[in-house]
This record gives sequence, structure tokens and C-alpha cells, in this order.
Amino acid sequence: MHPLLPLALVALLCLLAASRKWIWTKAALLALLLLALSAWWLVDRLSGDGINAATLYHLRAGVDGAGISDFSDQIAAFLALAAVSLVVPLGLAWLSPARGGGRRGALALAGFVALFALTVRFSPLYTDGQRIARSLRPADAAAVAAEYRQPAVPLRNRKNIVWIYGESLERTYLDPQAFPGLMPNLSRLAGEALDFRDVASAEGSGWTIAGLVASMCGVPLTTAPGDENSMGRMDQFLPGAHCLGDYLKEQGYATRFLGGADADFAAKGAFLASHGFDRVKEKNDYRAAGVSRRHFSNWGVHDDVLLDDAWDSFQQLSRAGRPFLLTALTMDTHHPAGHLPVSCRDIRYDSPYGDIGLLKALKCSDRLISRLVERIRRSPWADDTIIVVASDHLAMPNDLSEVLAGLHRENLLLFLGPGIRPRSIARGGSTLDSGATLLQLLDPDKQALGFGRSLLAAGATASASAAASRDGGKDYPRYLAFARQLWTGTDTRTLRVDDDGRVVVGRQRIQPPLMLEYDRDWNIRAMVLNDAPRQFIDRQPDNVLAYVDRCTAFLDDSLRGEWCAALWDRNDNLQLYTGAQLRHGVQVSASPAYTDVPRPRPRRPLTIGVEDQRMRAGGYQLLLRARDLPAHPFWLEAVSSQGRVIHAREWIQPGAQAGDLLRLPLWLDTSVEGLEVRAWLDYTEFIQVDRMAVVRDRNARVAQATHG
Repeated sequence: MHPLLPLALVALLCLLAASRKWIWTKAALLALLLLALSAWWLVDRLSGDGINAATLYHLRAGVDGAGISDFSDQIAAFLALAAVSLVVPLGLAWLSPARGGGRRGALALAGFVALFALTVRFSPLYTDGQRIARSLRPADAAAVAAEYRQPAVPLRNRKNIVWIYGESLERTYLDPQAFPGLMPNLSRLAGEALDFRDVASAEGSGWTIAGLVASMCGVPLTTAPGDENSMGRMDQFLPGAHCLGDYLKEQGYATRFLGGADADFAAKGAFLASHGFDRVKEKNDYRAAGVSRRHFSNWGVHDDVLLDDAWDSFQQLSRAGRPFLLTALTMDTHHPAGHLPVSCRDIRYDSPYGDIGLLKALKCSDRLISRLVERIRRSPWADDTIIVVASDHLAMPNDLSEVLAGLHRENLLLFLGPGIRPRSIARGGSTLDSGATLLQLLDPDKQALGFGRSLLAAGATASASAAASRDGGKDYPRYLAFARQLWTGTDTRTLRVDDDGRVVVGRQRIQPPLMLEYDRDWNIRAMVLNDAPRQFIDRQPDNVLAYVDRCTAFLDDSLRGEWCAALWDRNDNLQLYTGAQLRHGVQVSASPAYTDVPRPRPRRPLTIGVEDQRMRAGGYQLLLRARDLPAHPFWLEAVSSQGRVIHAREWIQPGAQAGDLLRLPLWLDTSVEGLEVRAWLDYTEFIQVDRMAVVRDRNARVAQATHG
């Protein structure tokens, strides 16, 4: 943050009060700026790097499963800042006396506008916005495509692998000058291991799920192109990537992941399930197993329970005789303050920095991780096992941030096992290279995974890690652009709807509604899942927009299949594809004879009533007393409580039904547990239902057009 920013904000308040000319506009602008800066402050406290790739990822993936209460102090401070941001400028505008007209008022207004623009320009909001824009700017992914490597040849040496990720457990904590005696056990293991130094976290690898993707897949993590706020509607996580779990599973490995947190958080479980892991055990599994509540923090199960389970899993997998990859991700060193499990309540650490709980959590992690490592090394299966101890990423803002800021920051990456000579190697690199390094330890001929390159390989090779650290990372966006394509693959010019109602785009299957925007090279520029109808209406295409939804979103008079797609080009030409056309696939890049029809305004389904009672097979009338009916005709439909099976559909002409009483004839072939009643309306329209009733009607029949 620019050191003069506080002074600039004070000066803006003075200029606001200096004249009442446009005072409420000035107050509103200043309040919005202060609110935005307050939000930036909160994000920076969580990410340690302002608004960055991690921020964008979590906005899309959601924060379900996060230990939000751990950040209660930061959230409370943000709410206080937000209140001040509103009260001070608006209160000043209310109390400011009537003065400053004429020339003085014009000068004060000009000064406010100029200083406001400069404040925004030199604020972290602008800096972070520029950084994100650079990373999202279209880049030539083809220029680095040849560097992306997928191992395919069978392994020479199928050793068991135990990979232990320490949450935020960077190697900096092993610094004996800064943290004397904090981590004696891991420091000893580092001396007995292949110890890589100066391992960085490149952009797209600096938070937990990104650290897992970087180390296991050799690619930075980006979100799919677009602004979707949930990945739950995508069937697969990075389907175009070929990761360590995929490869090892092909080589006959059993694959298991143990994590204390919720696997749904940041779509971690979806990533693991999509990339070769047979078994993912997480917080809810430990709860279901009856683990006592005292062994859980706000994030999930404590590390002592987790790592004891890792030891049990190691023995079980070893006895089975099949090679395996066992991965464990700890949690108790999570920012901002860490957590202390029951087995570490005796931990003490005398520190010049004071009584900081995170230091105790770190010392506990040193004890627990080293104990698991030693158990494995003393076991009968030690000669068949490679152990990896690594941080998932550098520490985020925590109670030791001021100390860490003055130190050389580096990730932890240790390899221990038969034939691995203990030594320290400082070649730089990043967590993108971790998986490739493991592969070379298994097979000397394998030195690449994704964009990762083995840190043992002789000679310098082109890599994403090198690009991230060279010339300010100016070439790194090419790697990000390639990684973005892994969500769909490169062959995305064909749209198809499968039998399950999913839109098939390249390698991805997505639940509609969905809007795709293509650039002039037929690459997907944006993929919009949230608020797609409004986006389709408001956006002007540079090349082609494709909108896929149920036909009720487009058609008024008849149904020509369940699914429809509207393609609209930059010349305002539009064509509608329906039914069988979409089942066989539509070539978006072809040159169809666009029909000269008005651009449609896709409707969205709005639930207006729910019938919870069990309904037996037979005929019914759904009667709805409605008010505030929309001005335009609309579809009214009854669907199953899960929204999947359509039982009835009726075209409604407002004003054609007496007293705003809507009737929906319904025929059920089998009994149902409940119904939702939905109206397909333009996004600007609403409908209010005051009463809904279900009446038996033995003469009711469902027209063929209502079948879904």
C-alpha cells in the first residue's frame, strides 16, 4: 500500500467538506472507495498478497468448509472499517455547512476529482487489478504447449510413496537463528534427506489446492475462463491435466488421500477424484467414525488423529503388497494462529517474540510429522518406500508475519528413502517441480511432469519455474493461459448435449444454463454459469456467443426438444439449434445460415411454489392465486422436488385467466414425494403466489408438448 494513501484520504475528506457543490456525489464516491479499500484490507489479511489468483479462485469455488471463525477478529475489524467508510463521508456531507459556491466551489470540486483519480491510481486496488488483468490477458498458450509433458512409459522402479504435506510449513521455520530449537526433528531429518532449497511458490500455486495441483500436476492452478461462482456444475476438475495420481494409477498403484479439513473446501475432493485417487478421507469421515469432538478444530480433525491414521493406512497398504501413493495433508499450522491437538498440550516453546500459539502449533507439527516419518523408516517396508515431506505453500498472514517478512522465504521439500543420498541442493525452482523430481527418483529417465522439471536434472531446461522468476515473469502468462485450457481442452468448437442433460464442451461436461463466448481464433474467452441469461442479453460478442438452456428459455409457441442453443455473432445474426441437432453436436466454428430473427431474451426459472405432500398417480389441477403477474406470456411447469423430472408444463397468457387464478393440469404416472412449481420469466420480471392448492382431477391429461 502506498505510504501517502492515508494522507490522500484525509485530504479528500477536507475537499469534500470545503464545498457543497455536488457534495452527495462526492460523498458517495468517497464512501465506495473507502469500502473497497476496507474489503481489500480484509482480503490482504487472508491472502497476504492482496487480491490475487487465490482470491479469484475462492470467489468461484466458494468457501464452504473453511474455518471462518478463525478469522473473526479480521472480520470484525472489516465491519468496523466498513461502518466508518459509510458514516464518515456521508455524515460529513450531512453536517457540512452551506458554503463554497462560485469559484471556490469549482476549485474544490476540481481538486476533489483530481485527487480522487490519483488516489485510485496509486491504491492497491489499481495495482492488484493490473496484476490480475496481466495474468488473464490473452497469451499465446501454443508457444509453451511443447513444454507440457505427460509421462506414459512404465516406471522402472515402483516404490511405495508417502507424501506428507505440512500446511503452510515453509522451510523458513527451520532457520536456527530466527527460531532456535523450534523444529529440531525436521531439522535433523533435513540433514538426513535430499533437501531442496530456495523452492518458491509461483503464481497459481500459493494456496492449498493450488499447491497440490502444482506439485502433483506440474501446472499452475487457474479457474476456467469466465466468471462462474461455483465449480459444482462442472463434472471434472482440470480434465485436460495428467497428474501424478493419474500416472501412478495407470502403473498399478493404489492411491489414498488423508486430509483433516472438508474435502469440498476449494473443490479439493473434486480434484483428487478427477486425478487418480481411489480413496479420499476427510473431516466428515472422521466424524462418521466417531472421533471425539475434542479432536476437531474449526477447520477439521487435528493432526495427531490424522497422522496416526496415516500410519495405520501405511501398514494396511504395505501389507496388501500393491505399490501405493499415500498422501496426507496436515492442518494445525493453518494461519492465522494455528491449533494445538490434544497430544501436544504439553508443548512449550520459549520465544523472544512472546507467547504465540502458532509457535506451539509448529513445534507440535515438528513432533508429529517426524514421528510418522520415523515409524515408516523403522518399519519392515522402509526399503520399499520413498517419503516426501513438503509444504503446500508459503505461510499466509499469521501471528509471525512480521518475523517472516525479514527472512529468506522458501518452501520445504525433503525426500527420504532407499538409495537417496542425503545432501542439500539449492537450484531454485518452485513447487511446480516437486512431482517431476519424485518421478526422477523413481526412474532416472523421467524428468518432467506437466510444466515441472526435476530439480535433479542436469543442465538448465525451459520450465514454468524459470519463466516465473525471469524478467519479472513477463512470459509466465503463457503457462497460465495453457493451464486455463486444461479445464476444457482445446477442441471446444463443438457443442453437444448428452443424455444426462450436460453440455459437452471439449473434455468438460457442464450443467446448463451455460453461456460461452468465443474469440476470433475460436478459443473460449469466457464461460458464464452464473446469471447467464442476463449476461447473454447484455453482452455484445466479439466473435460468437453460444447460450445453452432448456427450450422453455427461448420458445413461446411450441417445444422442439428439451434443450436449445442460441448462437449469436458479432454481425447480429442468430440461429437457434434444438433437440436432435444438439444431441449430434453443433459446430460453432462453421458458417451456418444465420436466421434473421430478433435476439431472444432468455428466461430463467423462478420457483414460485412447493407442494411437499406425497401425491399418488393420477390427474390433478394445480391452482395458484397470483399477483404481480408479468406483462409477457410465460411457461408454468411442475417438476420433481430435485428439479430433474418435468411432470407438467403450460403456456400462460397473463389476463386470460380470471382473477389471476393460474391453472396447471397435471398427470402423474407414478406417485411423487413433492413438486416444485416454476415460472420461466425474463430476468426483469417476477411473480408472487399468495395461495396454492392441489385438486384431484380424473379428467386431467398432459399434452404431449409438456413431456420433458
